[in-house]
Amino acid sequence: MVDFTPSSLFSIERLSRLHRALTDINDDVVHLTALPDTGLAHDHVWISRDTGPDWIARLPKQSQMQLDPETNLDYQANCFRRAAQSGHTPDLHGILPISADFPRGGLLVSAIEGRSAQLPDDLPAIGKALAHLHEVTVPPVDARPPLASPRSPWTAMRDEVLAQAAYLDDAPIDEATRRRLDTELTLFHDDRELAERIDAQRCLISFDAHPGNFLITPEGQAVLVDLEKCRYGHPGLDLAHASLYTSTTWDPASHAVLDTASVVDFYRHWWAARATSDDAMDIEALVATRRAMWLWSTTWCAKWLTLHRQQQDASVQGEDWSADLSEDRLITHVEDRARHYLSGAIVEWVGDDNRQLAHRLALA
Repeated sequence: MVDFTPSSLFSIERLSRLHRALTDINDDVVHLTALPDTGLAHDHVWISRDTGPDWIARLPKQSQMQLDPETNLDYQANCFRRAAQSGHTPDLHGILPISADFPRGGLLVSAIEGRSAQLPDDLPAIGKALAHLHEVTVPPVDARPPLASPRSPWTAMRDEVLAQAAYLDDAPIDEATRRRLDTELTLFHDDRELAERIDAQRCLISFDAHPGNFLITPEGQAVLVDLEKCRYGHPGLDLAHASLYTSTTWDPASHAVLDTASVVDFYRHWWAARATSDDAMDIEALVATRRAMWLWSTTWCAKWLTLHRQQQDASVQGEDWSADLSEDRLITHVEDRARHYLSGAIVEWVGDDNRQLAHRLALA
């Protein structure tokens, strides 16, 4: 007999349909628990098993990379397979096929017993996890798909940010803030020498390494549990995403405002945890990728506010920011954060903080 614990968006009937789908993959399920709605991209169900370790069902609500359901599922499966080499991510155990009941399919991954990251105390553990991820072997060019591996990761990142920046035209920001963001975007220029140096440091990155995506095990290991957007790019993008104000204050469970000294220590912990040893950190590349990640996050907020306001029709194709995919509480939280990060005071503060970090890293 299988027991069900539903949620406001995941009914007993839907859990029952999930159980029927799981019987073709594993027949020792004893309990399905719908987990709280904490993210815009997935529903999560804890699968308690009778004869083996528990699993998590990751059921996509949409694709933030604008992929069709089949491509999205294959992409995410490959994220888990490749990142598993780091020893700091859940293992992939199965794929829930696309069906009428689950039109985007799902992944079955190891359930991680752990707590939310507490900052700054858990930053060293997060730095170690990212260091191990960044040292996963990069395959030959023809073996990298389906993961994104553009000819120039830096140019691709720049183009992505500038494309999202078009949404600033409709964002709820004042003229002074828009001018400040435009100034920051002009600093994100096409520097060929810098681009070549950044591109030469290509590795496997999460591209979604904000602290809320980590769980800390009882042994103190940081496990990156959300792998949806992995690509081959510069590690500085992950380091930024793990320590920027727009990341550390995103998830209520890991909310913290870091001082510059804590962030510098985080970068140094990451550097020390790497197995390879270079003479010195490429400070200019780390600073440039930090600005890029901040601008990506900020322009994403403008994009989300614009598209959410338009209330897109629900669709299994690509991005879908319609409110009926998530609980009202989560939508309210995302809107609050997006508006906050686009406010004049925060744009000015983060821009200045990035410059202070660059100075401190150069002295470290």
